Amino acid sequence: MTGIRFDGVSVAYGGNTVLDSLDLTVEPGEVMALLGPSGSGKTTALRAVAGFVRPASGRVFIGGRDVTALPPHRRGIGMVVQQYALFPHMRVADNVAFGLKAQKLVAKGEIAGRVAEALEMTGMAAYARRYPRELSGGQQQRVAIARALAIRPGVLLLDEPLSALDAQLRSGMLTELARLHRELPDVSILYVTHDQVEALTLADRIAVMDRARLRDCGTPQELYRRPRTEFTASFVGNANLLPVRVEPGYVSFGGTALAVATESVAVGASATLCVRPHLVGLGDGPNALRGRISEVQWRGSTHRLYVEVDGHAVKADVRELRETPALGDEVTLHFASEDAVLLSAGVGDG
Repeated sequence: MTGIRFDGVSVAYGGNTVLDSLDLTVEPGEVMALLGPSGSGKTTALRAVAGFVRPASGRVFIGGRDVTALPPHRRGIGMVVQQYALFPHMRVADNVAFGLKAQKLVAKGEIAGRVAEALEMTGMAAYARRYPRELSGGQQQRVAIARALAIRPGVLLLDEPLSALDAQLRSGMLTELARLHRELPDVSILYVTHDQVEALTLADRIAVMDRARLRDCGTPQELYRRPRTEFTASFVGNANLLPVRVEPGYVSFGGTALAVATESVAVGASATLCVRPHLVGLGDGPNALRGRISEVQWRGSTHRLYVEVDGHAVKADVRELRETPALGDEVTLHFASEDAVLLSAGVGDG
C-alpha cells in the first residue's frame, strides 16, 4: 500500500510563495481532500506530488520513497484533471490504453485486458468504440478515471474532477467515486476541491488550505462539529460566527449572557462563538436570542431565517413552520450549550 508525505514543501513563482512549508501525510488507502478557495495552494500541492512543479524547499514522498527529483512518469501515479484531457481523435479504449503504452507498463498482449478491466470498473465497457465527442460530460469523466486506473497506480490524484459537471451529474459521480474507493482500498487518493460537499461526502480526512498554508486537518465530522479556526468553521459547512467576550462560566454577546463551555479561552478575552444554523431553533429555549427577521429563504425541506440580533445576522434552518414569519417580525432563537464551539479570536487564521 502506498501513501503520500509532504515534508516542509514550499513552492514559489517569481518570488511569490504559493505553497508555504506544507507538512501533511496521506495514509495508505486514505482519501484526503485538499479543500480551500482559489489561490489557497491546494492544486500546487497536488502538482508537487505529480512532479509538475519542483519544490523550492522540502521533499515529497510516495510510499516512503523520496520522489522530489523524479519525473512524473516514474512516480507510479494516476491523475484526473477537470478538463479530462481526452484525445479527441482516439476511441475510448485507445484513450484508456494510452498511459499503458506510453509508459510501457505491461506487455502488448496484456493491454486489452487492462483496458477492459478499467472500463468495466467505471461502467464504460459498452462505450469502448466511441469517440469522446460522442459522450456526455459525465461519461468523459469516467473515461478519464478509467485511464488513470488502468496503470494500477498506488496514488490517484484528482484535481477538481467534477467542476465541469452539472449538479445532478456531480452527485452521481460522487457516488461512483465512493464506490470505486471501496473497490480499490489499496489506492491512496488526493482530491483537490473548493466544494465542501464533495470533501464532506468523499474524504476520510480533509486538509483545509488558505493563503498557501495548511490551516486545519481532520475527519469531516471533526472539522464540521468542532472546528478549530474561524476559517474552518466558515469554509467547512455554514456557521454563525458571533463575536463574544469571555466571562467566568459564560460568554457575553452584546447584552446577552450565553451559557457555553469557556475553559478553552481566558476570562476577559475576545472570542468567536460558532453555532451551525441547523442547530439553532425557533422559539423559547436555552441561550435565547431575540431579534427581528431580516430575510426568509425557502429551501424545500427547510426555511433559512436571517434574524438581526445586536447588529449581526443570525442564521437558523427551521424544518417545520406552522406560519412563515414576515420581514420585521420579532422572534426568539435558541441553541443548546453543547452545540456551540468557542474559538479563540484569530487562532489559525493569520
